[in-house]
Amino acid sequence: MTATLRVTHKAIGAEVRRGPYDVVVDGRRAGSVDMNDTIEIPIESGRHTLQLRSGRKSSRTQIFEAADGQTVAFRATGKSFLPIFLASFFVPSLALQLRREG
Repeated sequence: MTATLRVTHKAIGAEVRRGPYDVVVDGRRAGSVDMNDTIEIPIESGRHTLQLRSGRKSSRTQIFEAADGQTVAFRATGKSFLPIFLASFFVPSLALQLRREG
């Protein structure tokens, strides 16, 4: 019983944090995704955690459920509003954003 996790690194407009992001599933690195690219990772059905990392910067951990045969999609970006961007220098988990699609 497997499902697919799809992570796309895309921003609308300019993005300061353009480097590749490590994709961490259930606490383990599962691959990386470059700017304007997509990665698909086979995962087991059930409950999982997802986080992005890029050096010291990271996203908040997302929890999601995946059913057998389902594709779960997220969009990753380093773009944020100026106050959050500035705060991310002190709170690195604010630096990268993950948004579920679909």
